[in-house]
Amino acid sequence: MNEIYGYDGSSPGMLPLFPMLSEDVRAMARHCTLGIEPRISSERIILLDTQPLFSPSVLAEIMRPDGSSTVSVISGESLSAELAHDLMSIQLGILLASICHIVLVISEGFHDLNMWNLMLTVDLLKHGLPDPSSPIFSHPPNSNAGSEKEYKDKTSTTEEYMATPIFVHAKVQDRDLVPHNILQLKRAFARYFRSCSFMGDKFEKSHSEQPVSSVVPDARNLDVDGEDRRLVVIPIWNKDDSTRGQYESFNLALWKLRDQVLSMNGASFSRTVSERDWLKNSAKIWELVKSSPIVMEYAKTLQSSGMFRR
Repeated sequence: MNEIYGYDGSSPGMLPLFPMLSEDVRAMARHCTLGIEPRISSERIILLDTQPLFSPSVLAEIMRPDGSSTVSVISGESLSAELAHDLMSIQLGILLASICHIVLVISEGFHDLNMWNLMLTVDLLKHGLPDPSSPIFSHPPNSNAGSEKEYKDKTSTTEEYMATPIFVHAKVQDRDLVPHNILQLKRAFARYFRSCSFMGDKFEKSHSEQPVSSVVPDARNLDVDGEDRRLVVIPIWNKDDSTRGQYESFNLALWKLRDQVLSMNGASFSRTVSERDWLKNSAKIWELVKSSPIVMEYAKTLQSSGMFRR
């Protein structure tokens, strides 16, 4: 996120916009971002950084000695820390998909697919949530009988908004940066998300039939991002930051991602909204996410599945 803002660590006196994970924090198995931290760039671009999702450090913070959660995730119900931890990540994903234009979905390494699974779940459970510019926030429910039901009906019938996700695999090891691996990742990505609402009909049609070729191209010439540039691979940083024999350098990949995000035409809200109204309405959307009956039903299903302790 600091690089998206334009932070350059080599410039003297320039401080990062968001806190960076230090070796001391890493040694204590902690994380440096709690909840969601917003920043606004000089171009009036709102950047949001979140706490890590599906992170052992977050799980350790919310777990009581008996294994229950210190955080009430679903309407005051007592849940196991593991279940509450998973639901918190899902709720954060739904919120970001509801209030952002572009969401960077970061995975560490080449083979971590947890964030892919998360976005499938977000696509499944995100329903009946307006975007921050929705006119329903201008007419909150009053105290008249039936007004609450009317308000919920308006919310549920509003056209569904979904942010544009960019899936980033960061800290990819040199051994994985070979043409065959990248091509396989691209094909798996196309199959995995071809029917998701946030990819659109164009993506589904263009990737419905992936030709299989025995010819392995150069990784630098692979269209890894696909037609919509939704998949990005960033190699692990090394001291000399030299270009790999088969792939680009860390800094080059990072700055290409920055240019892509800043020039990308992501999803648009239904109408123009001020920064103040966006912030105020985003808080209201968070309340809708936490009280979503679909998420509650999903939580009950997980709780009764036997996958989590009670």
